[in-house]
Amino acid sequence: MDGNNNMEEKHSKELCFFITEEWENARIDKALSDLIDSLSRSHIQKLLKDGMITVNQTAVKANCRLKCDDEIKVMLPPAASPDILPENIPLDILYEDDDVLVVNKPKGMVVHPAAGHLDGTLVNAVMYHCQGNLSGINGIMRPGIVHRIDKDTTGSVIICKNDFSHNHIAAQLKEHSVVRRYHAICYGVPQNPTGTINAPIGRHPTDRKKMAINEKNGKTAITHYQVLQSFHGFSYIECRLETGRTHQIRVHMASIGHPLLGDELYSGGRKSPFHLEGQCLHAKTLGFIHPSTGKYIETDAPLPAYFQHLLANMK
Repeated sequence: MDGNNNMEEKHSKELCFFITEEWENARIDKALSDLIDSLSRSHIQKLLKDGMITVNQTAVKANCRLKCDDEIKVMLPPAASPDILPENIPLDILYEDDDVLVVNKPKGMVVHPAAGHLDGTLVNAVMYHCQGNLSGINGIMRPGIVHRIDKDTTGSVIICKNDFSHNHIAAQLKEHSVVRRYHAICYGVPQNPTGTINAPIGRHPTDRKKMAINEKNGKTAITHYQVLQSFHGFSYIECRLETGRTHQIRVHMASIGHPLLGDELYSGGRKSPFHLEGQCLHAKTLGFIHPSTGKYIETDAPLPAYFQHLLANMK
């Protein structure tokens, strides 16, 4: 399926897709929910019910089966614009100038607001700190945000203060030239102390909260790992991202039988013997070419206290 799924907050948006052979005979609601990450299957079913989705210019139901070369049009009504307010939340700043800000995000903090979660996020904090000097490319819900990490992942996040910097950093992320090294603790000891996991990642076929190795519809995902230290039943590892898919390290390490400690979503039912809030994963090193100076900038986020405590108790 080919198309453009960029969405704007203030205006209606029409998306147009042409069906390719891989989606032959698929249900329209299932196909669109897989291919438009920003829309849930239930949202798509509502759009279908409201006549906002057509196949070959005819409104269809959710159980419509697709055929090769079908033309799908999706009309998205303008989204309501919630009030995202600046909040005086302390930031652990690793680097800052007039173009970019690199912060060390704590565990439990969401990067940007979403429905039902409009405050206490990193965006609320940087809006206060930057006094409105943030890029607007990603819209009112994600000002300054060019990439993100999970709520329970700690560490480095780049914030862009203007659109020029945003485009520059986004281009580096797209061409995989940003240096991103994560530290983690995983279950077990990998057979090979170093390795590369090259396996495409896409939405899980039955659980929309999860990602999965998806050879058919997944996007290229490459993770390089190295065991830094081994313990009884656990390993302290470094993972270098070549790509940046959702949940990439968590999915890849689970796929080789070594899920991250504390990661209930991908641990296959393993219960952590430690009291943890989510996966033990930290975005430690971040390196990029500065948008204005052209110089290489590298920041290092110290391991959070809980992570250091774990390592000390595993020795």
